[in-house]
Amino acid sequence: MDKELIIKRLSELAKEFNRDLPYEMIVNTVEISRFKEFAKGEIISRVGDDASCAGIIVNGCARSFYIDKDGNDITQAFAIEGVFCMSSGMIGFKKQNTTWEALEDVTVMIFEVKKMKELIMSNERLMRMWINVLEEDARFKIYRESSLLIENATQRYLDMRENAPELCNRIPQRYIATYIGIAPESLCRIRRNLKEQ
Repeated sequence: MDKELIIKRLSELAKEFNRDLPYEMIVNTVEISRFKEFAKGEIISRVGDDASCAGIIVNGCARSFYIDKDGNDITQAFAIEGVFCMSSGMIGFKKQNTTWEALEDVTVMIFEVKKMKELIMSNERLMRMWINVLEEDARFKIYRESSLLIENATQRYLDMRENAPELCNRIPQRYIATYIGIAPESLCRIRRNLKEQ
């Protein structure tokens, strides 16, 4: 994979996500990473895999999921360009706590968690950025938890369409359904009702 092309792509993603990362920091990140391509439908990592490595999606879209006690496939999160995947180790887990699957052909920048954390802690700017990422993630998790508790399925779907329209256009409806906590058939009814209104 062309190193300069990857650095350019990561610079574009940093700007897109309002991350003020100087060129040198992006180069340092690339130096400690390897890049792997996964075909659509391929498993990137599984529940229970060692979590000493994590990744960032460079191109494509992936989802994390788990199988519940009744054998249902439940989508936990989605990751598009610039978003972490298989990141359990970045928040202290020793093992991956979900399975990650490529929903499109995906390129992942994979790095050792230990090396990435050392790089983050060695630079005040990166530390501030990491704190912002953690705060954004915590806010999102609180919002998602409360929406699952207090909003009905139609409202959860409308919120997702409003807040993540690109995801709604890229992701199969069955995964959106399990992500918002309903069966795929229920999402079909909701979408039909919304079209009729």
